[in-house]
Amino acid sequence: MKILVCISKTPDTTAKIAFADNNTKFATDGVQWIINPYDEWYALVRAIELKEADPSTILHLVNVGAVDCEPIIRKALALGGDEAIRINSENTDSFYIASQIAAVAKEGAYDLIFTGKETIDYNGSSIGGMVAELLDLPYISHAFKFDLEAGNALVVREIEGGEETNKVALPVVVSCQKGMAEQRIPNMKGIMGARSKPLKITEPIAADSLTTVGSFDLPPAKAGVKLVSPENPEELVRLLHEEAKAF
Repeated sequence: MKILVCISKTPDTTAKIAFADNNTKFATDGVQWIINPYDEWYALVRAIELKEADPSTILHLVNVGAVDCEPIIRKALALGGDEAIRINSENTDSFYIASQIAAVAKEGAYDLIFTGKETIDYNGSSIGGMVAELLDLPYISHAFKFDLEAGNALVVREIEGGEETNKVALPVVVSCQKGMAEQRIPNMKGIMGARSKPLKITEPIAADSLTTVGSFDLPPAKAGVKLVSPENPEELVRLLHEEAKAF
């Protein structure tokens, strides 16, 4: 079996968010970059578990990004990937990125393609579905459990008010969320071995970019806390109604 895991670079959750170029670009100065947690903790680790259960499994990683993505790619290789492919492009349009991943997936003839359910910076949740459509493959989103049985995938996903169990023949594209696997930390053997694992650099295919960023805005600053005397409930009601717009 061949598995392809899509990984992306995102700011650390403790990074200070600011924008540049008239609020059209994320300010990257001093930012610590990490593997998108949904890609790493759930998609990648579950793929590693599948490889551990069947050592004949081939596990590849794919990333669309510039050379500054290579440290996070090496970390992913240290966790357990066999080799990685970096598509040399900084485009942030979802359709463009999905087109690049789909081209790699089609050439590699993968049985299983894992993505995280979303990235923690853009929260788009769109790449997996687009890749599946471009490859004409079934797609299951928001999966929190994945198993293989006689050439089929058994996938449990969240739905409104409960959960849904799906059975689908491979190949398939699956987006992964919390519950799919448990976070792992690379050990020293993995870190040393990652240095010699193949990291292939490919140029992007011609593809359209369907969206552009108009501007970014930070959420409004939180107002200070107002204390209301327990002897003045009318004032509390007034504040909830007129300022908080609670009713």
